[in-house]
Formats: sequence, C-alpha cells, structure tokens
Amino acid sequence: MIVALLLGRKGSIGFPGKNTFPIMGKPLAWYPMNIAKRTREIDKVYLSTDDPELKSLAIAEGVEVIDRPPHLATKEALGEHAYQHGFSVIQERNPGETIELVVLLFCNAATLTSDTISNGIKQLRENKDADSAVTVSKYNMWSPLRARKKDSDGFLQPFVPFETFGDPKTLNCDRDSQGDVLFADMGVSIVRPNNLLHLEEGMLPQKWMGQKILPLYQEAGCDVDYEWQIPVVEWWLKKYGEFR
Repeated sequence: MIVALLLGRKGSIGFPGKNTFPIMGKPLAWYPMNIAKRTREIDKVYLSTDDPELKSLAIAEGVEVIDRPPHLATKEALGEHAYQHGFSVIQERNPGETIELVVLLFCNAATLTSDTISNGIKQLRENKDADSAVTVSKYNMWSPLRARKKDSDGFLQPFVPFETFGDPKTLNCDRDSQGDVLFADMGVSIVRPNNLLHLEEGMLPQKWMGQKILPLYQEAGCDVDYEWQIPVVEWWLKKYGEFR
C-alpha cells in the first residue's frame, strides 16, 4: 500500500492564505491534491490541516482529512513532526495494512507531476538501499559560495567560510564554479515509513528524507512562501503541468 500525505496549515506570516490562493482558476492546494489522485501507484490520499477552507477543498476532492493538532499548527512547529503525526493517524486508520511508501506533499507546492512521483516510486523499488526520492531543482545562482551574512559591525561576510569549498585561491565568481547546486524544491518527497518512525536518524534540514536520498530532477520547482513566486508557479504549470 502506498499513501500520500499533504500538509497545509491555516497561518502564514510571509503570504497569508497562500494554500488557497487562486492559480489558473484553482486553489494552489488543488494541484498537489489532484496530482496525488492521478498517480496510479497511490492507493489513498490524506491531508493534515487545521484550516477549514482546506478541509472543505479536500472533502470536495475525495481526500481524507486528518485534524492537525494545535501544537503542530503554529509557525514554530516543524513539518517533520506534522508528517510524523499524520503518518501515525494513517496507520491507525489502516490496521493490518503494510505501508510500502509514503508520498509527502505540501499544499503550497504545485510544481510536480504524477509521472515524477511514479518515477520516484520505481527508483525506490529498484534501489532498496535508498531511504527516499525527492524532487530537486538546479539553482547555481544561489550557491552557498555566494551567501553572505552581516557581521557585528554591519558589514557583509561569507555565510560559509570559503575554506569549506577548498583552497580560496581556486574559487571565483562563476556561478557554476562549484558544480550544480541542487535544492530539494519540496515538490515531493517519497519516503520509506522507517524515515518517519525514526526522524532522529534523518539528515538535516528535512529529516523525513532519511540519509540516502535519490534526486528527481526538474526545472524551477519551488514551494510558495511569498506572493512574488506565484508567476513562477503559473509559468511552470503552463509549461510542465498536467492541467494545462
């Protein structure tokens, strides 16, 4: 049995109402919900939320709702713990079932396709050593080599010491100089149940991915945290989406 679990809470500081913001005539959360429903390998789809609007959307789309506890719906709460809670509820609702994989999604992440999920499931079935398969996008312009932070005197300094990347004399401003910089773009994380049962063993910052993570490559994927990202998602959906 393979299940999908979406997360989406009501509160958002950077972009209030982002999960239900209309994109191409549909709420943002509609897209990951329906991608999960269209993925042939997924048997059941669940949504963990505290948002009445998201609950109504899920019910209308045939997605089963899990009530997200208040302590997991604050801005301080970590998504990994909400996923862990949601998975425990799924186990309770499916006694006697063996859950092979869990497809983890976010209501604010629409840049994915059912083929990508199917490909990730296939890779995990073929590679038993892998803990997860996750979507990644290449963002060389955001190489950690370029990152800065303000020091106590108000001046910019390297966020990561240059020595971390090797001999500073060999470094340069070319954005591709360190090789491809891959970011988990939050489109999807397909994980083994053990990852959620033993979060403490996972790699930071998204512990639910475990330690051995397979990449699922795509272009310009992102989860929406700010309103300026909406045009990017619209562009992506028009170019790659299944609901064009």
